[in-house]
Amino acid sequence: MDIKYCIWDFNGTLLDDVEIGIISVNQLLQERDLPTLSCKEDYYKVFGFPIIDYYRRLGFDFEKEPYEKIAPLWVALYLENVKRAGLFSDVEETLKKIKRCGIRQIIISATEQNMLNEQLKSLGIDGFFDDALGLDNIHAGSKLDIAKEWRKKHCGKAIFIGDTDHDAETAKLLGAECYLVARGHQSREYLEEHTDAKIFDDLVSLIEYLKIKG
Repeated sequence: MDIKYCIWDFNGTLLDDVEIGIISVNQLLQERDLPTLSCKEDYYKVFGFPIIDYYRRLGFDFEKEPYEKIAPLWVALYLENVKRAGLFSDVEETLKKIKRCGIRQIIISATEQNMLNEQLKSLGIDGFFDDALGLDNIHAGSKLDIAKEWRKKHCGKAIFIGDTDHDAETAKLLGAECYLVARGHQSREYLEEHTDAKIFDDLVSLIEYLKIKG
């Protein structure tokens, strides 16, 4: 495959942070006497983009407490809890193989830019990427505008690797082939129903499918 760019999502694709997200939001729910998420399956039933709608499904009342107040509280909890999270076990070897093939690697993420930069640095993988593009705020909205601006400046065959239907939507806007790994923020069943992307259980099987042997 004549791939020029490999575009990555970050959370749930490279960073194994689903449990961290659950722990963090449960702390907010407990403080407000709202029902908490007991397991990953509960999380899968409600998680989605935009994140503000995910919070609504969890039961937050934005008339009592605006989303703009809740979001930074979650970020503070997440940043403390995520110190215990790491990369999926096959991430570093996959990044190395793709880099050795001369394919440029980019991250397009709904994470705030400075937060993204710090996480990549602390995980020791920032050197693999030609660019890492995040949002200019902490509200985890759409990545589509970032993707649109990136595509205006870059031509050539691209693939997008993510873990959610929003990643599939982003890939479509980019004109990129989309591959989703079903171990992140949405279940395989959900991805199969809501996207037409090729879905894999891990990066090892995806790289084998792409015949990348770097």
